[in-house]
Parts: sequence; C-alpha cells; structure tokens
Amino acid sequence: MISVEQHLERVLAAVGPATPRRTPLAGAHGCVLAEDVRAVVAVPPFDNSAMDGFAVRAADVRAATAAGPVRLAVVADLPAGSGERPEVRPGTAVRIMTGAPVPPGADAVVPVEDTDVPPGPHPLPAAVEVRRAVPPGSHVRRAGDDVAPGVVVLRAGTPLRARDLSTAASAGHGELLVHPPVRVGVLSTGSELVAPGAPLAHGQIPDSNAVLVAGMVLESGGVPVLLGAVDDDPDALRGLLAARLGEVDAVVTTGGVSAGAYDVVKEVLAPLGDVAFDKVAMQPGKPQGFGALRDGERPVPLFALPGNPVSVFVSFQVFVHPALTRMRALVAGGARPTVTAVAAQGWRCPAGRRQYIPVVVETPDGSDGSVRVRPAAAGGSGSHLVASLALADALAVVGDDVEEIHEGDAVRVMMVP
Repeated sequence: MISVEQHLERVLAAVGPATPRRTPLAGAHGCVLAEDVRAVVAVPPFDNSAMDGFAVRAADVRAATAAGPVRLAVVADLPAGSGERPEVRPGTAVRIMTGAPVPPGADAVVPVEDTDVPPGPHPLPAAVEVRRAVPPGSHVRRAGDDVAPGVVVLRAGTPLRARDLSTAASAGHGELLVHPPVRVGVLSTGSELVAPGAPLAHGQIPDSNAVLVAGMVLESGGVPVLLGAVDDDPDALRGLLAARLGEVDAVVTTGGVSAGAYDVVKEVLAPLGDVAFDKVAMQPGKPQGFGALRDGERPVPLFALPGNPVSVFVSFQVFVHPALTRMRALVAGGARPTVTAVAAQGWRCPAGRRQYIPVVVETPDGSDGSVRVRPAAAGGSGSHLVASLALADALAVVGDDVEEIHEGDAVRVMMVP
C-alpha cells in the first residue's frame, strides 16, 4: 500500500489551472481572477446627491429655520442620469434626485423633507422654502469617495462572488481575465445501479453516487457534467468516454476499481498505462485510481474512486477537492480545515490504515468548552453506511498506528461542507 500523502502528491503534481481568458461579468461568477483589477473610473465618478431634495448654495440658506424659512427660485430639475448642468446662482436652487450630478455653483443638498415641497412625484415648483440650514458639503457624495482611479479593487486569486462582480462593474470593467470554471464529468459504473427514485428489482440499488459527486463538485466550486451510469461493460465505458471526454476538464468515476471480476474501470483503463491503480493506506477508500485520459493533445485528469458511497465521500474530500482547488487557481490551499476535538464515545480503528470516519460535531457543553464528536452511524465506519452520511458534520482522522479511540481521547477532525 502507498500512503495518503503519496497518492495526494501524485494527484497535485499532475493538475494545474486552465489558461485564463477574458470573460464578460455576467459569465464570471464563481471563476477565479487571473490578475489584479484596478479601478478604471472613480467611484462615484462625479459629485452626486445623496438625497432627494434641492441643490443649493449653503451660504444662501445658512439662516433658514422652520420659523424663518429662506425662499429660493427653482431654476431646473435634475433626475438621476441627467447630463444637464444648470448653474445654481445666488438665490436659486435646482430640484435634484438621489444619484444625480450636483450642478455647478451648488455646494450642498437640502433634503425635500426640510422644505415646503411634499415628497413624491409633483410638478416642478417655481420656488422652494428651505426650513433648515445645511453646511457646505451636506448630502453630497464626492467623486472618488469610495475608490480613486488606479486603485486595486480585487486581487488575483479571488473566487468571484456577486459583490466582487458589482465592484468590478462600478470600477469601470465589463469583462475580467479569469480562470474558467472546471467542468467535471461524473460517471457511475455498476450493473446494479438504477436512477434515484426508480423501482428496484432484486439485486439493484439506487445510484446515489452520481448526486453525491455532483454535489461535492459544486461545493468545491466546479461545474458537474452528469455523464450517466454504465453497466459493467468495457465497451460501454469506452464508448461513453470517447463520446463525452471533450465536454469536460476532469472526470470522476465511482466503482469498478477493486479486484473483482467485473471491475470495469480498472479493466478498461489500467492497460492504457496513463491511469495507475493503487491500494492507499486509508479506511474507507483503499482502492484508488488516478491518471489522465487524452482528448487529442489535451490531458484530462481522471479520478477513479471506489464504489461504496462513504468511500466516495471520503476520497473526494481527501483527493479530488484539493485537486479542483488547484485547477481553479485558488491562492488558498485546497485542504479542508481541521480542528482538534474530544471523542464523546469510543470506536474501533483499522490497524495499519488511516481512518476517516464521518462524525457528528456536538455543541460544547460548557464544562471545558471543547468540541466533542461521535460517529455519525451506529454501525461505525462501514463504507456502505450512506444513509447516515447526512448526519455527519466532519471526518475524524485517526492515525494508522491507532487501533481504538476511547471516550475522552483527542482526535483530529476535518471539517466538510
């Protein structure tokens, strides 16, 4: 057997980010920036009103009170988006809406609530009574208050969220240089598999692996491409891969990698020489395959995972998630975060193999504030116990030299989505 680290090192050495490309903002969500983004324009790009009201010269209204209002002639109307530039001269005002450019001569905005003009859609008045003084700059957003041109607003390596795209748009960008999304083909193997929800004949089981892997691809920032399921038929597997390989950047298969008479993935791919199958010193997930298929000159990484669902879950978190992180060009490392917890109950461990057991994280009871964990499944760490997988918050990671965890023992815990 090889170690977990040896297999992971082989995986990470073989994958890398895709070539970046310019992408419109509408298609860049979830992509990773390939370069720093600097503001092209100031944010905001011009002095504008922060209120619906009247643009004035502050000196004209410095004596205004409710009991002694100041009356000004209204010379123009400025809705948001207007390109007009009416001048505010002494004794005059311009009605202005939020976001509209502050007109020349004005140095403050009086909110409509501090005037005799009622809020809402009303005809432009000939004059306005200002009932409260405002200092210079009041309710005016200055150009560049948020960002000046040339300032870096987003850093390379950022996975783009909705607010990042909004920032880029505000700073003057319509497209960004990004690493494209990683399209991951999801392929289940096994003649026993039927579509979820379909009636089960004797010997058949639902294909839970396809939805499991597709969901984990999404949680890792990739784009799942469901390739379907194939029976234990070598020709069917060859045909499907040949037909669909050009659609994806990586492939994850489940099942068919052990030593059975019908392990079709190993039968088809091992003779090609580009996919290696190993026994990894871990439980669950001992049989693993990894390598590359060829789409013309383009290598397409292939992760051949075991068929039992808990093995699939563990293998994905330990090997596939870090690889997808690297393929997305994320600056941060791909390993899931780990914490130290205390076992709330004991369990057995396989000698000579590192154990990854799904566990429930319990809320600290207040006695010492420590995080406590217990196995998610009553049956322990069996790789077939998929129905209990939904209860798990994390994976307890137990060293290969430990044969039993006792209640109260400290354990390392890998947090998972």
